[in-house]
Amino acid sequence: MFLKAEEKERLDKYLANNTEYSRSYIKKLLDSNLIKVNGNKVKQSYILNIDDEIEINDTLKVETKLEKEDIPLDIVYEDEGIILINKPSGLVVHPGSGNHNHTLVNGLLNYTDNLSKDNDDDIRPGIVHRIDKDTSGLMLVAKTKEAESVLERDFASHSIKRIYYALLKGNLEHDKIEIDAPIGRDAKDRKKMAVTSNNSKRAVTHMKVIKQYNNMCLVRCELETGRTHQIRVHAKYIGHPIYNDPVYSTEVIKGYGQFLISKEITFTNPLTKEIQHFEIPLDKVFQNKIDELEKEITY
Repeated sequence: MFLKAEEKERLDKYLANNTEYSRSYIKKLLDSNLIKVNGNKVKQSYILNIDDEIEINDTLKVETKLEKEDIPLDIVYEDEGIILINKPSGLVVHPGSGNHNHTLVNGLLNYTDNLSKDNDDDIRPGIVHRIDKDTSGLMLVAKTKEAESVLERDFASHSIKRIYYALLKGNLEHDKIEIDAPIGRDAKDRKKMAVTSNNSKRAVTHMKVIKQYNNMCLVRCELETGRTHQIRVHAKYIGHPIYNDPVYSTEVIKGYGQFLISKEITFTNPLTKEIQHFEIPLDKVFQNKIDELEKEITY
């Protein structure tokens, strides 16, 4: 596994916040010289610099054993190289701290034995990108190492185009806006992201209003960059947080999570080399909310 540091921070702390590994397992890897920074062996107290390259040679026994689980999967497309999943809100993508089972990966393992993985202990087989637990929508999964390599390259170069729909609180003054604001770790809460000038990276989101409602609006979001929680953080930054966001909104209704869906995706198929485009409708809960807002409009 390769990571690139996004901020100045102790190596062990950074890995604990940005990988699925526990602190004790990270220490074991470091003590076994299985983690290198810029090709060099380092101690757990090493202070990372921005853009340091971290190589994790995970050859120790992983603490979590993956189990197959009968989790319903909404498969939009599949061929010999990839699976395109419509992930429901509330489903964690892969096992990690506090989530060892009941994830999309557990369901995928039950569905097929053909998933790309680095080794028998890989706890993220097939996963080339993620969407948040409470975000729904389209997500690509690799079945082969070749497909994984191509998709990871295309995600890194931003040649894979993803369109999200979000329901924001309040009404936007303009039909189109570009948010160009750097994102990094929240200084007060390390589990959250924030617009900040400290140890951050450039983040650009393009928003287009689809429909204005009574003190809410449905927007189309296109990412120019791909930072953690980017749309959610940028929505909060402009004063229009995503409706029902449990992290970045102060008014939260229990259940479902933020009204954010990965609705469209366009990519080059790793196997056929053809450009493919897929689009899904809003899920039932999201659509029901839109229908409710439509009825409230006073023309």
